Amino acid sequence: MSAVPFAPLIDLVRQAGAAILPYWRRDIEVREKDDASPVTAADLAAHRVLGAGLQALEPAIPVLSEEDCAIPLAERAGWRRWWLVDPLDGTKEFIAGSAEFTVNVALIEDGRVLFGVVGVPASGCCYFGGAGLGAWRSDAPGVQQPIEVRSVPGEAFVVVASRRHSSPAQERLLQGLDTRFGRLQLSSVGSSLKFCQVAEGRADCYPRLAPTSQWDTAAAQGVLEGAGGEVLDLQGRALGYAAREDYLNPSFLALPRAAGWREGLLELARTLE
Repeated sequence: MSAVPFAPLIDLVRQAGAAILPYWRRDIEVREKDDASPVTAADLAAHRVLGAGLQALEPAIPVLSEEDCAIPLAERAGWRRWWLVDPLDGTKEFIAGSAEFTVNVALIEDGRVLFGVVGVPASGCCYFGGAGLGAWRSDAPGVQQPIEVRSVPGEAFVVVASRRHSSPAQERLLQGLDTRFGRLQLSSVGSSLKFCQVAEGRADCYPRLAPTSQWDTAAAQGVLEGAGGEVLDLQGRALGYAAREDYLNPSFLALPRAAGWREGLLELARTLE
């Protein structure tokens, strides 16, 4: 399938990124939300662009954004297809002046990701894809490069991890992987770019045994699935997006679908959670 149908959504994600950039590396007010996570005027500017733009693209499809998520479960449970949005993923990276923040938009249907777009405002790059559709990287409008996972590690087994979020179980998992593969290389990256590194074959897996929310993962999961990867909970089931009271994900592993070491990694992760 051609990447062309993604074009209006990619344009919208880039517009949201453009709304963020005037606030980047500036003295900006940071407020704390009820869950103690930070929010800035940049988050809200991107939220407004995406909310209006998605409604204009598909008026019948509801939008769930991190910045507008107080929607009763009774209402959400009736949605079959909906947009799941993180207007600015990696707000802490953004506040710190890092370029590792993204704009995430996914289309969900029956609890599964149909496709996702991940924009990187600081570079202008976009990743996009979905299961059965393929995956691409676009570094400039109209320029698209197919991407795919690598199922065989290179000289080192590269594990991508969060720059700011870990857990004792995740640290033990990294130690176990170091013992198993011998040549472990850790790549510390912010936001949903962790999934994208696996999707374009720059890393072998992204384990997450620490909290995330649905809007943190859905768009990049679409990209990874399109590139030949998968995101599994520790029972080996695909990470899903069924409506529930909270938006928290279970622990998961993002990795190439055909990786020969998949079952061993799942077994190791289950013993450490």
